[in-house]
This record gives sequence, structure tokens and C-alpha cells, in this order.
Amino acid sequence: MAREKGDCLAQAEQMTPTPQAEHLDVIRILGKAGGPMGYMIRDFLHRSDVPFEWIELHSEEEARTKAGVSGLNDSRLPVCIFPDGTRLECPTIRQIIEKLGWFHDPSRSEYEVAIYGAGPAGLSAAVYAASEGLATIVVERSAVGGQAGSSSRIENYLGFPRGISGAELAERAREQACRFGAEILVGREGIRGEFLPGKGVGYLADGTKIVARSTICATGIEYRRLGLAGEEKFLGAGVYYGAGASEAALCHGNEDVFIAGGGNSAGQAAMHFSRVARTVNMVLRGPSLKDTISQYLLDRILSFNNVRVMTDSEVSGLEGDETLEAISITNRLTGDCRRFATRWLFVCIGGDPRTTWAAEVGILRDEAGYLMTGPDLLRNHQRPPGWSLDRDPYYLETNMPGVFAAGDVRHGSVKRCASAVGEGAMAVTFVHRYLTGG
Repeated sequence: MAREKGDCLAQAEQMTPTPQAEHLDVIRILGKAGGPMGYMIRDFLHRSDVPFEWIELHSEEEARTKAGVSGLNDSRLPVCIFPDGTRLECPTIRQIIEKLGWFHDPSRSEYEVAIYGAGPAGLSAAVYAASEGLATIVVERSAVGGQAGSSSRIENYLGFPRGISGAELAERAREQACRFGAEILVGREGIRGEFLPGKGVGYLADGTKIVARSTICATGIEYRRLGLAGEEKFLGAGVYYGAGASEAALCHGNEDVFIAGGGNSAGQAAMHFSRVARTVNMVLRGPSLKDTISQYLLDRILSFNNVRVMTDSEVSGLEGDETLEAISITNRLTGDCRRFATRWLFVCIGGDPRTTWAAEVGILRDEAGYLMTGPDLLRNHQRPPGWSLDRDPYYLETNMPGVFAAGDVRHGSVKRCASAVGEGAMAVTFVHRYLTGG
């Protein structure tokens, strides 16, 4: 049962989405298989730890009788029915956020710290900043939790010996930050910024302005695409980015799942789908999993009979009409190409940082677009050009005084959940020093 806490998101008991779920106090989503909008809604609700039931429509008659639309190709699908009876037809994520009561404007004209991104780094920064009395606001373009929120299970995070889902960890962190007084704006995207001495202004896509004395950028990375013909067409209709935890309940035991990538997120996805799919096939560009995955995951993957690892290979083609029907996989050593029938391809090949805005305001980035901070800004012991303070940049500070970076978006960061949490907390320490003139 959802309950509101001021500026916080609604708290909800987690429920696994399944077509066989009973009609409890959950959001019901009615749509056809392979619909990209249906996937976007399921993914958002799952990552937001909101209970829902997915009802898949298989015929024109079911579309008419269950969803109240003319047929499976009706533009009003998917239909969302909320516990209070409210019906939204083909809703946007923004409309769902508004219906859940999560959409609001900033309560202050100015904050001491503005945090962009509500993944592990941003949520950690919010907890520590708000708990220490700083007026704190967090801006998140999508769902709280970032990419970690889509993970089916995080098993190497300190204090959770049996593991915890990314969505649950994010929800706990969100509630903790809100208890200390942090404000979290969900479904709001920052598009540009202006940074003056002692004050930064972030402009959101809807025209809202966020004014703050300091800024922490924790925007993470954008999933990297395969770059194949038809990729956009199949997004949410057979091709998914990330671990795809929201989709496991829809995969049947006679299906073959393919995962492109060999990192920990790909490994967790393989373990998750191995419980419901006939086979799970990991497609690696390299010769082995040993160099890219944690040992505990490697041991488990090798112990499962239905998990296969295809080394020195890459996905080279996508086939299908409205939904994905088959993929091609090419061996990078021999050039041999094989075709596999499937309607499930999960892409976990890393990502690129969301830092276009930084280049526009003069914040330094490395060749890959990651934000440069601290010692990495010094060249021959010289401070970066234009640096206006009589001290070196703090460890997580960019070349713009008072603007900090934490987590995956930062040059040289360790791409692990625990590392992001640590950097978020550390960034607040430097924010304090900056605000007090230390």
C-alpha cells in the first residue's frame, strides 16, 4: 500500500509482475506482447518498486473485452488501470508519475546543494547532505536507482549477504534521503547549466530552474547501443538495454534468451533468466569471462547447465517484422555467422557518460566524455585554465569551483555500486569544505 511522505516518492511493497497475479491493490497494465510502450511502463514501475500486474492481450476479442479498445493495434494500448479505477490510455511516464503523486516543483528558491542523478552515487550524496543539514534537492530524469535499479540482484554489496535487488536498494536509499529532508524530483531532465561564483543554475526541460550554491553531477551513463540496422525498431520489442529484471516473469520455459556483454550486470542477468528460460546465451567479444566478471558470478554461471558462453563473438544482425524474431551472431576470429531464433536480446555492453551539457559550459572531460576531477585536472602541477581559487581542486571537484562529480560519470571511477555510494558520500564532504570556504 502506497504512503506519501512529503516530497518523497510513494513507498510500495514489491510485487513480481506476472500475468497470473491476482487483482490486488496494484496497477494493472493491459497490452500486447512486444509493445515498446508496455515495456517502458513495466521497466519504470519495476525500477520504482511499485507493484503492478501485466495482462498480455492475445487476440482482438481480448483487446475489446479486457482493455475496452478496438483491437490489438489500437493506438490506445497499453491501458493502465490504477487501484482507484482511474484509466490511462497509452500514458507517458510523466503522466504515470503525476498520477502517482510524485510530480512536484521545488519548494525552495535556492538550495545549498543540487544533485543531478538518483543512482547509487546521487542517492548516497542526498542521504549525507540532507542528514548534515544541507538544503538538498535531487533531479532524476527517469526512475530512482539509475542503472543499478534494473539489476535483479546485487550480491557483493556490503551488509546484504543474501543479496538485494537494485530496485529495493534504491527504494531504501530514497526513503532514507527523504527522511532527512532531501527533495527528489522524478521525471525531470536537466538540459543545461550556468555556473557563477558561489551559485549554479540548472535548467530543466520543462522550464524549471534549480538554483544552488553547489552541484554534484551523478548522472551516470547511457546504455551503449549495438549500432545495428533495426535496433531502434526493436527497442522494447525484443531488444532491451540493461539487465531487464522487469521482463523475466514474461519469459517462458521454452525460450532462448541472449545477452550481449560479459560484465557483472550481464552475469546477473544470466543468472536471473536461467531460472525461467530454456537456455541463456552470453555473447562475449573477448576470449573469456575471467577478466570481466566477479569470481562468484563466474563460478555460478559455469555451474548452470542452461547457461552458455559464446566467446570471441558479437551480435551482428537483427530480424523480425513488428517484434524481434531472430539474431545473427558472428565469430570475430573465423568470420562464421550463425542465425538464432529468439525474441529476447538484452544488451549489457557498458555505456557512455551523459555529459554533453558539461562541454557547453566549459567543464573539462576526457576523450570518452567522462568528467575530469581533482588531481586529474593538474598538468605539470599547474591548476586548470581559468581556475579562480587559491587552492587546488578538491578530489571530486571539476574545473568549475563548486561543481563536483561522483559515480560512473567521473573519469577514473570504479564501475561498482559500492564505489558509487562511497563517492557520493565523499562528494558531500568536499561540498562542505567549499561552502565554508575551506
